[in-house]
Order: sequence, then structure tokens, then C-alpha cells
Amino acid sequence: MFYLQALVKKNTAPGKGHMILLLAFCASVVPAPSACIAGVAPDSKPVLAGRPAPARSIAETRTAASTNAPAGTEGVWDASRYISLDEVRAGSEAYCLTEYGAAGIERFGLEVIDVVRGIEPGRDAILVVGTDERFIHTGPVGGCSGSPVYIDGRLAGALAFAWSYSKDPIYGVTPIEEMLRVGRKPGGKETLPRGRQTRFAFDFSMPLDFAEIDRQISERLVSSNSSRAGMEALPCPLMVSGLPPAACRQIADSLEPLGFMVVPGIGGALADATNMAAGDERKLVPGACLAVPVVSGDITMGAYGTVTEVRGDSVYGFGHSFLGYGPVDLPMATAKVHTVLTSIVRSSKLCSIADVVGALTIDEGAAVIGQVGQKAKTFPLSISIERYNDPERRAYKCRVAHNRILTPPAVRSVVGGAALVHGDLPPDHVVEYKATIGVEGFEPIQFRNVSTSLGVMEIAAEASAAIGLLMDNPFQEAEIEFVDYEIRIQPKSIISHIWSADLSDDTVKPGGRIHLSVVLESVRTQKRKYSITLPIPENLKPGKYQLMLCGSRDYEQFLLKAAPYRFVAQSLPDLVATLNKTLQIKRAGLYCLLVLPPGGIAVEKSELPDLPPTKALVLQDAKRMIRSQPYQHWLEKSVDTNTIVIDKKTAVITVKR
Repeated sequence: MFYLQALVKKNTAPGKGHMILLLAFCASVVPAPSACIAGVAPDSKPVLAGRPAPARSIAETRTAASTNAPAGTEGVWDASRYISLDEVRAGSEAYCLTEYGAAGIERFGLEVIDVVRGIEPGRDAILVVGTDERFIHTGPVGGCSGSPVYIDGRLAGALAFAWSYSKDPIYGVTPIEEMLRVGRKPGGKETLPRGRQTRFAFDFSMPLDFAEIDRQISERLVSSNSSRAGMEALPCPLMVSGLPPAACRQIADSLEPLGFMVVPGIGGALADATNMAAGDERKLVPGACLAVPVVSGDITMGAYGTVTEVRGDSVYGFGHSFLGYGPVDLPMATAKVHTVLTSIVRSSKLCSIADVVGALTIDEGAAVIGQVGQKAKTFPLSISIERYNDPERRAYKCRVAHNRILTPPAVRSVVGGAALVHGDLPPDHVVEYKATIGVEGFEPIQFRNVSTSLGVMEIAAEASAAIGLLMDNPFQEAEIEFVDYEIRIQPKSIISHIWSADLSDDTVKPGGRIHLSVVLESVRTQKRKYSITLPIPENLKPGKYQLMLCGSRDYEQFLLKAAPYRFVAQSLPDLVATLNKTLQIKRAGLYCLLVLPPGGIAVEKSELPDLPPTKALVLQDAKRMIRSQPYQHWLEKSVDTNTIVIDKKTAVITVKR
């Protein structure tokens, strides 16, 4: 003060110096300027005895502004590291970290539009708009899910939602406090794993229906991420490499309803040297690309988002759910972003998987959490393809994530797509295949069959349906150990129909034989003749009986009607056995059936064909809580024809003594 008085006397004109002295004196008795700056706690002490209160440090200011941790974040909340929703103000400057290309993690400017409370029951959001020219050019980008947003140098949340067809880069941000609650109970304790949740509606009390199972696998339920007060969760780009566009379209039909954005990718095997520069070590840090490799190897299928926060070995990302049902076990990998594919509808990052470094373990509405160093369950998938237009036999080696929602459609798409790598199939074609599915604790499920003029999805559907049933059964957990496929494709059709069928005699004695002469005709091959002999039991009662000649399709329909319990599974061992029997019914065969009168009883899956009628009536009592039906007798004979018969013929046989 004395220095100021001397300076004034020396350098000011008479009269003006007194005025400056007066102002200086007044300034010494008014409240300190720091007490009026926004962000300082309202309980700041006033000036006493003409001296200002000591100024607070930035850390003290933040602590005062956020004295208590938001509910559910106790033990992890750090007010110097995170900014709570109560502190966010419209108009504030912000920025996010994310990857847009070869430059790696970059900073992109944002501006806070507003805070929206209760955007969903129990959920809030921060609305921001991108101010960076690249954000303005691309609009909302798939793959930015989880990009950390910072306000006042503290983490506020993650980019998570946007509007389709939006002209401006407006994002919804999931608050960091909601992300930190993921995997925790109120009070800060970790949640316990929840019970198994089934996404499919397989009715295991009914005979196995592969067509219905495949329909449910390929026509998924609508994702829980589809809408949030008009906003949609940023889709996770699902990059598919090593498969033709037709296979990508089929994958899109199956998985886009779950919130994925299927994009034909680049590169093949995991950590392909052509995609990763020497010494390009990727780490999961805030803003880095976060990948979930559903399929890896010669064919890759991976979903991509962004890391929001890392606490020790725990990695938080996406800002919304992935599958959204709690505990998961999926591979977690680093990845490289090559560029952003700009689109009017929805831009997307173009990425490649680098290295698997851990596993996603928790998947809830506000975030996913992965653990670095943890290993997720996967199993090997090998496919061997021999095609008429390829001089080499192609072999594909992959690993598939073990997940009851993603695994069945992934196997379906990879098996079907691998067969189409060298082009679609001609109208006339035959697909011969052999498949083996290893199940922990059981003998492998093996089946060999043939398909014609129906493409490759029919054979791929068998494997995916079997895997879907095994992984989503209500009995006990089934671990898939491996899946092997051998496929041979030829440019011809083996469809045939029954041109003629002659009986040696339509009347036969008990103990005699029925002789049939059958001619099969195909449009593009000559007629072929087959002979079938069916012995008649000696104890068969006189009467009239139906004789049916048919292909595999009608044969299966007959079995489903006559003995439906054979196709019903009541335990995991029973399911494995039922799959083995069902999948081994040969398509390239001609079946001859003689339908006999019912007798005895079938109780659950036990067949008692010789049970006396009086005892059968006791077991069929309506008071008994067991499933039973009269046992249907029939005689059958089959011959291999190397053709698929598409029709049937029937006749009446008379048995006389």
C-alpha cells in the first residue's frame, strides 16, 4: 500500500493522485474477487478487518462442489477426476477423445446443449454438439460409442446416442456416474451374476423343429438400444472380413435388429501384418478403439466401440449396452481405426482387430466392462470347401466366441459364407457335407447329408440350430468344444420324382413278402430302377394296410406324427442323442413304409409296443401326470438312391390267410 502511494505521488498530476489513492483504498475493503467467481462454494467467509479470505485451490473448489459421491458410486467416485451431472451447465465448452484414422486418439471440440433429466426411467443424459469440422462433416459416427467427454478437464461421460439422418453432429452422452454404477449394487458393492436369460423361445416340450429354430436365430428380437426418447444408440459397427457381400447381407438381417451396423471390412486374420505397422502397439486407454471379436482367424467378425475409462484392469466402454443382459463372457481386443466412412444415413469407423487382451464380463444399459488379462471362452471352427470352379480345396480356421445369442448366427454366416467366397451357386447344384460338433462330456454329434438346389444356408442352418439348442437348453450348460465342416459343391441337380411304382401283388399272406419295382426320374438324368422287398410278419392280422413310398421329407413328417416323442429332448444327454438321430436322416434315399394298427403304449420316451391293452389303459389314465400315447406300429425299408425324392405314392395292401 505504501509502495502504491509513493508511485502515485511520483507519476500523477495533482488531484488525480488523490482519486487513485481513494480507489486503491476502497479496493482493499470490498470482498475478494475470487469469492464472486462461479464454482466457489456459497459458504465462503466474508472479508474481516479489511482483509480478503484466503483463495481456494481448484481441487478444493471441486471437492466443495461435489461433497458427496453420486448414489451407487461410493468408493470409486473422485471429484477431481469426474464431473457430476449437477455441475454440468448448458453452453459449457467440452471435448471428447476418439480415433478417426491413422493419427490415433485425437481431441474433438464439443459444446454442451443441455442436461436432460429422466430421459428414461432412472436415466439422464447430456446433450452435446460437435464443433470440430470433421465431426460436422461426418455427422454422428458408428464406433464413437464410449468416446470419453470432458468438461472442465474432468470426465463427464461417453458419447452414446444420436439421431438418424441428423444434419448436425448432436450426441447424447451417458453420464459417467451412470457408467460407474454398472456392475454394482446401491452402496458400491459389485452385483452378483444373474440367472441365465434366454433370448430364444424354443419349446422343448415339442418335437425339435429346425426350420422354426433357424427362423428365430435369423429373425432376432428388436434391440433394447433401438430408442431412447427418440434417440438411438450409436450402432456398434460389425466389421466382417473374408466373406462375400451376400454373406454380409445375411449377417445384417440377423444382427442389425440387435443394434449392430454390419459393414464389409478389410483384412483377414487377427493382427494381420498388412493392417498393423511394425511396432504399432495398441493399448486400451480412454479414446482408444475397443473391439469384441465374435469370430477371429481366416474370417473375422468384430464389433467396435470406444474406451471411456480405465480403472486398474477394468475397462469401461460403449456408454450403452452391447447385448444388455448382465454378465457376459466375450473376447475383448485392441483395434486400429483406418478411417471414417462418411454416409448420409450413418457414418461408421472402418477398423481392424489387433490383439485380444481380455474379456468383456459385464454388459448393462449404461456401459460394458471388460477385464484386461482375463480369457473368454471360444472354440475352434474349421471349414473345408471343395468347389467345382476352384482348383484348390480351401480350408478356413477360425475361433468363435461362446455366447448363446451371437454364436449360432455367427456359425451360420461363416459356414454359409465360406462356401460362397468363390461366387454364388448355379441354379442346379448339389452340396454334400459332413459335420461334427464337439460337446464337452459327450460323444461328438456327427451327421453327413446332401442338399440340392437350396443353396448353402440349409446346411449352415443345421449346425446353427443344433448349437442354438445346445447353448440355450433349459437343462444344464453345454460347452461347445469345436465345430468341423467338410463341404463339396457340384453343378448339378439330384432332385427326382417317382415315375412309376409296381407291386408284385397287392394281396399277401402273413409271413410273405411285398416286392416293389420303383422307377425314379429326374428332369436332367435318365430314369433309374430300384427294387424293394418288405417282409410281412407272420403274426400280422388279416386286413387292409396302407403302403407309402416317399422321400426323406415325407418320411420325417410321418415320424413326427407317428412318434413325436422321439424328437423331444428331456435332458442334455437326451438332447445330444436326439440331435444325433434327427440330423442323420438321409435325404438321398427312398423310403417304403407299411403302416400297421396301433398297439401297446409309448410313455414319455419309453416304447412298450407289446404291452397288453388292459395295462395300457391303466397307464393312459387321465389322472396320471405323464405324457403317453398309443404306440404306432409300422414296417419300413429304405434304399440309397443318390437323389432327393420330392413326392410320394400310396397303395393299399390286403393281408389274407
